[in-house]
Amino acid sequence: MAIHYHCRHCGVTMGTLEQSSLHSERLGLHKLNDEERLDMVTYDAEGNINIKSICEDCQESLERNPNYHEQDYLIQ
Repeated sequence: MAIHYHCRHCGVTMGTLEQSSLHSERLGLHKLNDEERLDMVTYDAEGNINIKSICEDCQESLERNPNYHEQDYLIQ
Protein backbone atom coordinates (compact mmCIF):
# COMPACT_ATOMS: atom_id res chain seq x y z
CA MET A 1 0.00 0.00 0.00
CA ALA A 2 1.24 3.46 -0.88
CA ILE A 3 -0.07 6.91 -0.10
CA HIS A 4 0.07 9.33 -3.04
CA TYR A 5 -0.28 13.09 -2.64
CA HIS A 6 -1.51 15.11 -5.63
CA CYS A 7 -2.27 18.81 -6.01
CA ARG A 8 -6.00 19.32 -6.29
CA HIS A 9 -5.48 22.34 -8.57
CA CYS A 10 -2.79 21.38 -11.08
CA GLY A 11 -2.63 17.60 -10.64
CA VAL A 12 1.12 17.41 -10.01
CA THR A 13 2.31 14.48 -7.90
CA MET A 14 3.68 15.97 -4.71
CA GLY A 15 5.01 12.81 -3.15
CA THR A 16 4.46 9.19 -2.23
CA LEU A 17 4.81 7.33 1.04
CA GLU A 18 5.62 3.66 0.67
CA GLN A 19 4.47 2.38 4.04
CA SER A 20 2.80 -0.92 4.82
CA SER A 21 0.94 0.58 7.77
CA LEU A 22 0.20 4.16 8.78
CA HIS A 23 -2.50 5.42 11.11
CA SER A 24 -4.75 8.28 10.06
CA GLU A 25 -3.58 10.25 13.11
CA ARG A 26 -0.01 10.27 11.81
CA LEU A 27 -1.24 11.60 8.46
CA GLY A 28 -3.57 14.15 10.03
CA LEU A 29 -6.63 12.62 8.36
CA HIS A 30 -8.45 12.38 11.68
CA LYS A 31 -8.76 16.18 11.65
CA LEU A 32 -10.89 16.12 8.49
CA ASN A 33 -14.66 16.09 8.78
CA ASP A 34 -16.64 13.57 6.72
CA GLU A 35 -17.23 15.98 3.82
CA GLU A 36 -13.55 16.93 3.62
CA ARG A 37 -12.50 13.29 3.78
CA LEU A 38 -14.85 12.35 0.92
CA ASP A 39 -13.48 15.24 -1.15
CA MET A 40 -9.78 14.75 -0.41
CA VAL A 41 -9.17 11.02 0.14
CA THR A 42 -9.76 8.23 -2.38
CA TYR A 43 -8.69 4.60 -2.58
CA ASP A 44 -7.74 2.68 -5.71
CA ALA A 45 -8.17 -1.01 -6.59
CA GLU A 46 -4.67 -1.90 -5.31
CA GLY A 47 -5.44 -0.45 -1.86
CA ASN A 48 -3.39 2.70 -2.38
CA ILE A 49 -4.59 5.95 -0.84
CA ASN A 50 -4.73 9.11 -2.97
CA ILE A 51 -4.83 12.40 -1.10
CA LYS A 52 -5.64 15.74 -2.72
CA SER A 53 -3.64 18.60 -1.27
CA ILE A 54 -2.15 21.82 -2.64
CA CYS A 55 1.36 22.31 -4.00
CA GLU A 56 3.51 25.32 -3.14
CA ASP A 57 3.13 26.87 -6.60
CA CYS A 58 -0.67 26.77 -6.50
CA GLN A 59 -0.73 28.02 -2.90
CA GLU A 60 1.40 30.98 -3.93
CA SER A 61 -0.89 31.69 -6.90
CA LEU A 62 -3.95 31.59 -4.64
CA GLU A 63 -2.36 33.98 -2.17
CA ARG A 64 -1.55 36.46 -4.96
CA ASN A 65 -4.90 36.00 -6.73
CA PRO A 66 -7.70 35.24 -4.24
CA ASN A 67 -10.28 35.11 -7.02
CA TYR A 68 -8.66 31.83 -8.16
CA HIS A 69 -10.43 30.11 -5.24
CA GLU A 70 -13.50 30.08 -7.48
CA GLN A 71 -11.74 27.75 -9.93
CA ASP A 72 -11.48 23.96 -9.52
CA TYR A 73 -8.22 23.85 -11.46
CA LEU A 74 -5.65 26.61 -11.79
CA ILE A 75 -4.00 25.21 -14.93
CA GLN A 76 -6.56 24.66 -17.66
